[in-house]
Amino acid sequence: MSKPVTATSGLGHQMSPTDPDNPMNWPFLRRVYASMVATVFAFTVAFGLTSYTIGIPGVITDFNVSMTLAIVPFSLYLVGIAFAPIYTPHLSERFGRSPIYLVSLPLCALFILGASRSQSITALSVCRFFAGFSGGPCLVLIEGTYADVWSSKYTVAYYSVLTLASYLGAACGPVVCGYVFASTSWRWTQYASLMVALASFLLGIGMPETYPREIVRTRARRAGRPHNLAAAQSGVTIPQMAQITILTPMVMFVSEPIVIMSTLYVSFLFGTIFQWFISVPAVLGLVYGFTVQQASLAFTSAIAGSLFAATTASLIEKLVIHFAARKRLSRTPEMLDIEYRLIPAMLGGVLMTASFFWIGWTAAPSVHYLSPILGTWIYVWGNMLTLISYISYLFDAYPPAGTLSALTVAASMRLLVAAAIPLCIIPMITNLGGGKTFSVFGALSAALIAITLILFSWGAKLRASSRYSNGHLNMVMVTGAVDEEAKVVRSTGAAEDLEGRDVSGGDPSHA
Repeated sequence: MSKPVTATSGLGHQMSPTDPDNPMNWPFLRRVYASMVATVFAFTVAFGLTSYTIGIPGVITDFNVSMTLAIVPFSLYLVGIAFAPIYTPHLSERFGRSPIYLVSLPLCALFILGASRSQSITALSVCRFFAGFSGGPCLVLIEGTYADVWSSKYTVAYYSVLTLASYLGAACGPVVCGYVFASTSWRWTQYASLMVALASFLLGIGMPETYPREIVRTRARRAGRPHNLAAAQSGVTIPQMAQITILTPMVMFVSEPIVIMSTLYVSFLFGTIFQWFISVPAVLGLVYGFTVQQASLAFTSAIAGSLFAATTASLIEKLVIHFAARKRLSRTPEMLDIEYRLIPAMLGGVLMTASFFWIGWTAAPSVHYLSPILGTWIYVWGNMLTLISYISYLFDAYPPAGTLSALTVAASMRLLVAAAIPLCIIPMITNLGGGKTFSVFGALSAALIAITLILFSWGAKLRASSRYSNGHLNMVMVTGAVDEEAKVVRSTGAAEDLEGRDVSGGDPSHA
């Protein structure tokens, strides 16, 4: 049978399924509002990242710098975000989610304001770095917020929405600011980000606290009694915190096969998705003579790809569960290894590989400009499908402490790679040509498909033998009568039910 809906910290404490303060028992509209605020905040931080790219020609002119140096403020924003998975869980564990949201976004906006008024490339770079550093928690906390208010049977569905928030924000940045920059200066790309941040903050002022541990602590303070909660899984002392989100992630990155392979793949995903915001305007401008406005409109294909990916991932999950349920030989629940979540990545890997070669060899004056634009749509579709698969898989691959460490290294490493590749993409296209450059990415993408096949075939054995698994093998259960819709729940084999899917204050997976 499906487990009752609970909210938990992952530390042995559960809020009662009938507790009215349990976020999963809140009125539907209140849960939607909390989810919407988290989504909009993540969208805003991603918007602030890519809105800058349209103004790069203006930065080059104003500060008399090279294209590569003008890209540095874009990359440093990503480097700043890369620190968020390390410190956000500890802050959230101590203060809850809501205060972090409502402090993080205004701080990010202040540094974006500083970037807009910068008088040197150095000042611009420093402000952009701290904008990413302070805004990063909005991208880290979104998954935890969704997990607080929605049951885990919606795992892939809400992972699709979470990923969609950042992808849409990134895609909309150039689209909106393409029109802004065309009639003003690059500084207005930052002003536009400020306006989006202000609107988002006003929407989120009433953000309720969703973190179950903080709800319990607040209730205990008001009643004048101890809360009796177990120690935070993310650590209490500085050495413990460093162990969980710095030292253990580093060890897992070099010793844990699942973490090594997953981090390698998601780093490639992020590195190549963000180079697009540099290469697409450059290629369309050089090959087809596109204006800034026309080049920015090309990113509508990225919006379409994101929407397709979110829909496809959810549909694949439902189909897999449906067919698994249909194969039951009795009314006894069947268990599925969580490796089934990698099925969308199989499709995504093929789509990405094909799109690289498609774009690389059709972006030419003799071919209509719609060809590379459609190729971008296919690429984003495949990229997001693969990312949804790997993050939802990695989230369930280990018990809570191992999960936090695994997601931290995956999140931080992919952001650092994403910061590095845009600095290299223009020199690569200049020296190798678009066809060869994207063929290199296509060849790497084809090779990385093997990771999905390896994990799908042997992931369960790797998890079972891991020293971080503590003997638990996470699976999903298909239950119910033949005519009843199949449901998915998480089973860890542990005493506590992690329906709330919380990892000590925050999940770095969406940074």
